[in-house]
Amino acid sequence: MTATLHPAIRTAEPEPAEYRAAVEALEERGRFGMRLGLTRIRALLRALGHPERGLRGALVAGTNGKGSVIALCSAAIRAAGYRVGETPKPHLVSYRERLVVDGRPIAPEAFARLFADVAPVADRVARRYGPPTEFEFLTAMIFRWLAEAGIDVALVEVGIGGRLDATHAWDGGVAVVTNVDLDHTDRLGTTVTAIAREKAAIIMRGDRAVTGATGAALGVVRRRADRLGVPLSIVEPAPILGWDRDGLDVALPRLGPTRVGLRGRHQAANAAVADAVLDALEAAGIARVAAEARRVGFAAARWPGRLELLEVVGRRGRLDVLLDGAHNPAGAAALALALDDLRPFLAGGRVGRRRGGGFADGAGGLAAGARGAVGRAGGFAGGSAATPTGPDHSTPVVLLTATMVDKDVDGLVAALARATSLRGARVVTTTTGSERALPPAELADRWSRWLPDGIVRSVADPLRALDVALDLAEELDGPLVVAGSLYLVGLVRGALVGVPGEEAGSEPELGRADGRGGSLDQRDVPPAGPVDGSMGAPVEGPVGTGAVGVRAIDAGIRSSRTGGSA
Repeated sequence: MTATLHPAIRTAEPEPAEYRAAVEALEERGRFGMRLGLTRIRALLRALGHPERGLRGALVAGTNGKGSVIALCSAAIRAAGYRVGETPKPHLVSYRERLVVDGRPIAPEAFARLFADVAPVADRVARRYGPPTEFEFLTAMIFRWLAEAGIDVALVEVGIGGRLDATHAWDGGVAVVTNVDLDHTDRLGTTVTAIAREKAAIIMRGDRAVTGATGAALGVVRRRADRLGVPLSIVEPAPILGWDRDGLDVALPRLGPTRVGLRGRHQAANAAVADAVLDALEAAGIARVAAEARRVGFAAARWPGRLELLEVVGRRGRLDVLLDGAHNPAGAAALALALDDLRPFLAGGRVGRRRGGGFADGAGGLAAGARGAVGRAGGFAGGSAATPTGPDHSTPVVLLTATMVDKDVDGLVAALARATSLRGARVVTTTTGSERALPPAELADRWSRWLPDGIVRSVADPLRALDVALDLAEELDGPLVVAGSLYLVGLVRGALVGVPGEEAGSEPELGRADGRGGSLDQRDVPPAGPVDGSMGAPVEGPVGTGAVGVRAIDAGIRSSRTGGSA
């Protein structure tokens, strides 16, 4: 079977044996289940000498947008010359992505060593408090690693809720609630108000707080901050000036027109929250990020697997693969809107239709006037931005999707099916390989009901499903969208590109020019990309089993991959 897979599907190189053993042992702790509470993690951190106490930064909770806010803040803080630690979750390809310093995941050997250091301490804690869960163990590893790395700013993402999440054992000085919607209702409550109480609990006396919450949720957050005497910044989405296939332009207070290297209108809200978080970090005396560093960082920000655009070079030419981990109705609704906005810029759209592997409409596939050029200083060289009007349906979209059985599947499918770009789509349903995954045939039945004009089929094996979806997209000369589960997105990204931060062609971050503390100089931050909207040079030359390769546009890399079985 594997010999006939699409040539863009690559074989991943195995991680070192000691790392694989550490991950297996860590995941084995999943048998203890998800047990929210702070007793075990506090005991574990105490036994490790409280590595978290030397760390300052932001603890970020919220239903959606946590990762995007952290990605934006991290890029800007690094552009200002600081050393930044991040804790993205869940991981896409490798468990190492959950421990990131200056945009690079922890090395396999360091991960294995950290696990070996924490394991005997966790066993001692277990004798009195019960065995730490997988996430509690990982949280202890994270804080120990960030302390060892000597970072300047920690950006820590809450797992579930906030009040009883293991990350809440740490207070970095800034507390963030991006927004509140219904998710994890079995653990957090069945109303937005109840969930907001769980998330707002991360706000502690002495903090600075930021939120983009609205309605009843905002009332909960505001009351928590008022009760503790915490200054609270309440932000609204930034006005949108325009967008293209590589991001959007917004207007931010004091910054003016600002380029954001993340896709989707919802990023206007995340950019506003991120900007306010940077203000809060400065007010707390943690980091000062000047306007120019914010512009550079926001333009350079990348968030793998979330409206991430890859260019796959296949048998007939190039095709666009859009990855998004939307796994709840709110995320699916945001993806539906973003897909309609992006459709004219993708393969087979009105703007940028490809001929012979090139672009018919000029650099980057952007028709003249599709967006005003953004100057390097953040101003508009070409006046106000404009966007194409409405989605394009000249070629059908191919959707590869999977979801978990414990999600609001009907809500997710209904929200995503509202995208007019999916009319007449070819839908391939599959699984993630997890026991929690909804059987592909059941998911196909849901899609057939919500998208009656589409053509739906199920393929049980996810790699075979990816193969089918890539072939369909090539045949139709349209884009492939992968969505519905971050686990599926991670599997696809791993098969096409690899581990975020370690894609072929990417360079490790360098230290400051002045050598201080290993922090980054602004010149070391990845460039925001060409100001004229061009995509850069394509992959050149034959690669692997054919003229195939992948360009991860979001990472600013042009990487070839050796073909073969997967």
